[in-house]
Amino acid sequence: MTEPAPVFAKGVDHERITEQLRFVLETDKLKRVLRRNTLIDGSRRENAAEHSWQLALAARTFAEYAPKGTDISHVVEMLVLHDIVEIDAGDTFVYDTHESASQPERERAAADRLYALLPGDQNAHTRALWEEFEARETREARFAHAIDRLAPMLANWHTEGGAWVRHRVTRDQVLDKVRIIGEGSRALGAYAAALVEDADRRGYFTRPASRG
Repeated sequence: MTEPAPVFAKGVDHERITEQLRFVLETDKLKRVLRRNTLIDGSRRENAAEHSWQLALAARTFAEYAPKGTDISHVVEMLVLHDIVEIDAGDTFVYDTHESASQPERERAAADRLYALLPGDQNAHTRALWEEFEARETREARFAHAIDRLAPMLANWHTEGGAWVRHRVTRDQVLDKVRIIGEGSRALGAYAAALVEDADRRGYFTRPASRG
């Protein structure tokens, strides 16, 4: 079907709004990117757009557990934008060491293409947010990472181990991610650690192979 010719109000920068529309329409593809974990009811796999929405909501909800002075609006904007690169790069399972090795290169190439669809000033702004998230050097980025790591843990616990069981993930592998949560929020890190211990008692983790 041929797209209708756009009709803009007087005074609107046609070129600018066309670039913005192109970016927004391109992000619709994020709804097709499936993640490893399922919805809480186990009915299907979660997609990356749903994940981004829930992260933004969680950041607002858990704002009181962020370090003092954290700009939560900045965190929310970062969380909404950071997974857009998965349109090109795909979702990388955090416990897959082979996929994770190529993740930075794949996602950087995706950022180069996708954020550049925006007008220059917005491209610079969104790219800077993505770079900030990746660097994990500001309190906002660390809190954003805490939220990003906690969400799939909650999904896995509520689905009797979920992706942990399917992909034979160990307790120590998950505890390594808990460290990242703790760096962004002491309270959420403590909760995540308790969640892991409970999951271990329930038998959701694969035991490491014994030596000898």
